[in-house]
Amino acid sequence: MRRIDVHVHGWLLLLPAIAFLALFTHWPAVATLVDSFYSTPRGSRPARFIGTDNYAVMLDDPVFWQSVVNNLWFALGTIPVSIALAMVMALWVNDRLAGRTWLRTAFFTPTVLPMIAVANIWLFFYTPQYGLLEQVTGLFGLPSHNWLGSRDTALACVILVAIWKEAGFFMIFYLAALQQIPPSLAEAAALEGASRHYYLRRVVLPLLMPTTMFVLINAVINSFRLVDHIIVMTRGGPDNVTSLLLFYIYEVGFKFWDTSYAAALTMVLVVVLGLVALAQYAFLEKRTHYQ
Repeated sequence: MRRIDVHVHGWLLLLPAIAFLALFTHWPAVATLVDSFYSTPRGSRPARFIGTDNYAVMLDDPVFWQSVVNNLWFALGTIPVSIALAMVMALWVNDRLAGRTWLRTAFFTPTVLPMIAVANIWLFFYTPQYGLLEQVTGLFGLPSHNWLGSRDTALACVILVAIWKEAGFFMIFYLAALQQIPPSLAEAAALEGASRHYYLRRVVLPLLMPTTMFVLINAVINSFRLVDHIIVMTRGGPDNVTSLLLFYIYEVGFKFWDTSYAAALTMVLVVVLGLVALAQYAFLEKRTHYQ
């Protein structure tokens, strides 16, 4: 009876978290999956079961495929650069240098700013003729350029904003991981005559692999869920060149009011993120070293 009481007490403690998880995560996911097999109700016309028609429409939707390609380029541009920059910043501020507290604060400040505020700040930087970037390029006699209005530079500008926003957030995890590495390892490496580069490559980086796996998964998720800065800066333009998958879902669901098609797009996004997460675990778990 005592053992049963312990289990009942444990499940009662977990009940609030389970209820919130089921109510705000599992139930919406199931409802979205069900809605993707129905048509969107219009006025007095109720929703009707249409099977996989929404998914069939998706295969012939050029904007959907362009959004997928844009999102892949966005992920390739933000994930490796953000992680590498975060690791470099963490290694830098982890050393004993003057003003490292101020450096940590400066690197982390973009993280605490709302994305809407960040987007408006960078919108001023990119403004043609009188923006900050235009003032800098004007010093070198370069002509004015519409950075967010050009197909050649719009997506790169959005990628730069995301990197500036996320690198400081990832830096905190790397900094915490670096401070957990025993100093005795560095002392032993120094006694053996190992160079700093060798110690970093053979000791520090392998010990940072659990943090890297965590950061990588978060970076992938973030690369597919950022939408607010797109709304503020480009609204998917020009000519859908900055339309990411979640932004397209937002447009379909809340601008065109095709909620069923938006549900189908959402399920594709969920499946893609799930497969990417599983692939990351399968690939990185064998290369992860735990202390």
